[in-house]
Amino acid sequence: MDEIEYIAGEAGLANSARHMAFEHCGEALLVLNPIENRFDDVNIAACQLLGYSRQALLSLSATKVLGHREQLPDLVVFTQAAMENGSAWSNELTCIHKDGERLEVEISATYLKLKGKPHLVLVIRDLHHERYQQDQAQTERTMRAGLLEWQTILNLFKESERGNQLLLSAVGDGIYSINSEGLATFVNPAGARMLGWKPEEMLGKNIHRIHHHTHADGSHYPVEDCPIYAAVRDGVVHEGLQEVFWRRDGSFFPVEFTSTPVISAGSIVGAVVVFRDITERRNTETQLQNALTELQALKKRLEEQNAYLQEEILTEHNYREIVGQSDAILQIAKQIDVVAPTDANVLIHGESGTGKELIARAIHQASKRSDQPLIRVNCAAIPDELFESEFFGHVRGAFTGAIRDRVGRFELANGGTLFLDEIGEIPLELQSKLLRVLQEGQFERVGEERTRNVTVRVIAATNRDLRREVAAKRFREDLFFRLNVFPIYSPALRERRSDIPLLATHFLKSVSERLKMPGRRLSKSDIQRLQHYEWPGNIREMQNVIERALITSRGADLNIELSDSFPSIAASDVINPNAASDQILTDAQLRDLEHRNMLAALKACNGKLFGTDGAAAKLGIKPTTLASRLKKADVQFESRS
Repeated sequence: MDEIEYIAGEAGLANSARHMAFEHCGEALLVLNPIENRFDDVNIAACQLLGYSRQALLSLSATKVLGHREQLPDLVVFTQAAMENGSAWSNELTCIHKDGERLEVEISATYLKLKGKPHLVLVIRDLHHERYQQDQAQTERTMRAGLLEWQTILNLFKESERGNQLLLSAVGDGIYSINSEGLATFVNPAGARMLGWKPEEMLGKNIHRIHHHTHADGSHYPVEDCPIYAAVRDGVVHEGLQEVFWRRDGSFFPVEFTSTPVISAGSIVGAVVVFRDITERRNTETQLQNALTELQALKKRLEEQNAYLQEEILTEHNYREIVGQSDAILQIAKQIDVVAPTDANVLIHGESGTGKELIARAIHQASKRSDQPLIRVNCAAIPDELFESEFFGHVRGAFTGAIRDRVGRFELANGGTLFLDEIGEIPLELQSKLLRVLQEGQFERVGEERTRNVTVRVIAATNRDLRREVAAKRFREDLFFRLNVFPIYSPALRERRSDIPLLATHFLKSVSERLKMPGRRLSKSDIQRLQHYEWPGNIREMQNVIERALITSRGADLNIELSDSFPSIAASDVINPNAASDQILTDAQLRDLEHRNMLAALKACNGKLFGTDGAAAKLGIKPTTLASRLKKADVQFESRS
């Protein structure tokens, strides 16, 4: 049964003629929903035959009445045959009466489509019924009578057109009907409103030309390709999922629709179209698709970053971004492995530029707090008057300029790790408040009386000798002991010269990738010069030297420039090894030392100045610089390379 006939049926449920025809039919009639395995309607004869009240029968599953265990396969075959062929008949199935008695019956089924869902109308006759047993030949006449009765019901459905229109007018989806010529015979208010017309203005007009004449891209949509009209030609239900309807004002909107043929007396007399504006759903789908695309891009990016980080972490001589294989670095790695799983406070001390922050990050990454934030505070960059606000936060109006509430670094690091760089720069008057947070995990925002609780692991770093600071009364002794639970020494670069080639290679790779300057390389003489240099600025200075060399180089070889204000290690050849490390030299002594050092280098290189094995390379300075100094000192030399 097509959709228009179903809608007519629904609209006519209240019709007394239909009610009487169905309810008082002499045969047991049951409307079966095979998908949901239940009866949607039954008549009086069906209730009498099966011994149930209507309410009880409608509440039972269909298989409770028809599908007892041994005949369930036969019932499935019967149902499938009816749905595929449009009808089916059997006298081998049985029904179960309410009292448990098995009834031998004859069942005929007619396939209908109600509300777009498949249904079967079952006509059940008791084979032991007195009328049936009188004459076997009467069976055919009885079947015809039953079919006539059912046809009467269907005719009553079709006759309730006025009720149909009332029902369709109340539906929120757009609905209209066309005749076999494609002219509108009915349009509900919702459909006309969506298209920008009044219902009466559309009646009698070609619907395709009104709202379906053009594709979304503006190209012509021939009427012979229109699926709405196709239903009138072939009698098959057609759907539209990726099409648009045009409004009267020239705008369009995406729709999904079905065009269902209307069949009367075996002929196609028109079609009913049900359509829905899916703009909001399309927008939601687009947003979800965009979000999914963005999520996939972020996922890919994260995977790439993770792969890169994993590669870097697993690189030989690279422990959690700490590059090196010297004994000092291996010792630091062991210390990190020991202290990271605990919540003990750590104090990292060493010269500026030695990578104390990298050590702090390695401890955090190896700790159980690694999924929480690592918050860094550079204590040397905070004005004295803002220390308390920076650490603990403030409320609006707490002081001039406090125009809003602010969360402090301790609160941001709650559950994670707080890295206090240059801890020796904290004012003495604030150190007591810092000590309280470390001891009790409590603090108050500036201008607020409420006490807040935090659990924070503190890693501090300093280039000062805090013991001397304590002795000089510039740093609290109790705070020092609270921070110095687990001390780690970050060695100067000159103390780990064996790591210089690894570090130089690491910085060359990372900086060249950042500057997009591939193909540069370090020569053996470059490495030797780097290893002979004292590196007063430590690792930070090395990174700057490599970056400067990349920028100033014109080919594959680097142009490494080292500061002349610090002596190279080759000067030790002429320094008295027994001299005290804190010996102070006069200016004349320094000039004499430099002069003797240059002569020693020339002698070691047989007077050769230029080249990788020349005196300039041995001293770690530019050849032009050495030549200038030698001329100033009136020293003869070879200019050969």
